[in-house]
Amino acid sequence: MEFFFLSILSILFLLVSLSLHLLYFNKNSSCVAGTLPPGKTGWPFIGETLEFLSTGWKGHPEKFIFDRMSKYSSSVFKTHLLLEKSAVFCGAAGNKFLFSNENKLVQVWWPDSINKIFPSSIDQNTTSINEQGIKMRRLLPNFFKPEALQRYVGIMDSIAQRHFGSCWENKSQVQVYPLAKSYTFWLACRLFVGVEDPEHVAKFAKPFDVLAAGLISIPIDLPGTAYNRSIKASNLIRKELLAIIKQRKVDLAEGKASATQDILSHMLLTSDESGKFMHESEIAAKILGLLVGGHDTASSACTSIVKFLAELPQVYQAVYNEQMEIAKSKAAGELLTWDDLQKMKYSWNVACEVLRLAPPLQGAFREAIADFMFNGFSIPKGWKLYWNSNTTHRNPDFFPEPLQFDPSRFEGSGPAPYTFVPFGGGPRMCPGKEYARLEILVFMHHIVKRFKWNKVIPDEKIIVDPMPVPAKGLPVKLYPHQP
Repeated sequence: MEFFFLSILSILFLLVSLSLHLLYFNKNSSCVAGTLPPGKTGWPFIGETLEFLSTGWKGHPEKFIFDRMSKYSSSVFKTHLLLEKSAVFCGAAGNKFLFSNENKLVQVWWPDSINKIFPSSIDQNTTSINEQGIKMRRLLPNFFKPEALQRYVGIMDSIAQRHFGSCWENKSQVQVYPLAKSYTFWLACRLFVGVEDPEHVAKFAKPFDVLAAGLISIPIDLPGTAYNRSIKASNLIRKELLAIIKQRKVDLAEGKASATQDILSHMLLTSDESGKFMHESEIAAKILGLLVGGHDTASSACTSIVKFLAELPQVYQAVYNEQMEIAKSKAAGELLTWDDLQKMKYSWNVACEVLRLAPPLQGAFREAIADFMFNGFSIPKGWKLYWNSNTTHRNPDFFPEPLQFDPSRFEGSGPAPYTFVPFGGGPRMCPGKEYARLEILVFMHHIVKRFKWNKVIPDEKIIVDPMPVPAKGLPVKLYPHQP
């Protein structure tokens, strides 16, 4: 009832601004000669946004895309999403075009509502948000590159042992999704900002849950709304992060902190090409985004892996056999190493097949920064462009029998380029891809080494909002392995 009330309120609120929006669009948009992509724009102003979101809430996010691909075009169609004229690019050709034209014809785009939750301290007169994003993506690979991550495998394993020991063992039944979030957030806190104490992590996690709930809510900034609570949670988290940053600067100066202990130290000690260091408030804003992105998607992936392993006993057994070979090679108390994770080839193939069928990142938006043509259709400057992983992940041309679970798809050279895109692609491919691989494999190692499990709700609904999440948190019954 609250959702429908807020939906009606939102529509009324938005319609009031309709004339101003149309005037702005007419003034600032341009057209190229040619035909716009086929499609429809839906309701006045709100377009097809509710239908776009509702298919995810119903558990079938691909339906919105596939219905229109079938009706209009399998390569690109027009629509109206999130208050913007939009074009949806489909298939490997669409992915390749958007990924390869980053900062040439297109650039990343986020709705204004997201920018209010993740504000930047940038001086808009000197540096654009997009330029700061490019700067950040140059910085992150230094921390996320394999040779840098190798030294963190033992930390991941140690935290995983503590997590499973306190949250899973001696339990007959657990809810997987909340525990997966606890695990990935604990890792993110330790490796990003050096926060490791479980009580501090748990306290820190509460405002993050409030923030996440507002990301996909109706963007009405009124007291009591999820969006308003999300903005307040963001402000609270950044205040906490600033305190951590100030203390870290003192610890680094006094030699009490290491330059390589986490990404916070890395940011504080790394300057740009001109020798300038990032401002404290900018570091806080970037860390906030990393903490959100660094655990939400991975927790969705870990939960989906547990779901599929419960449904596919033969796949579970093969993962178990691989992980136990590694476990038996370890001395008592010896932590996992980088080399151990490189041996988990089948386990990672399984994880990739899960990411294909239940991608945490359903897709992302770009903005046309110039008029251009694609597949014979005109795309005007200013239009928002959306790519969706399901247009290739569930396409039989790229993945025969796409609904069948088959880890062998990732053997050898694996899928064709631009068809498997759970981490995006091109210059904006997720810089944390290798980090995600490590935390997922460490999670898989510990859960299959300790347990078998059954789903409590056999046909539990999966809601995509915006990531795949079991409606009831995926409760499972645990069956510990006998020594």
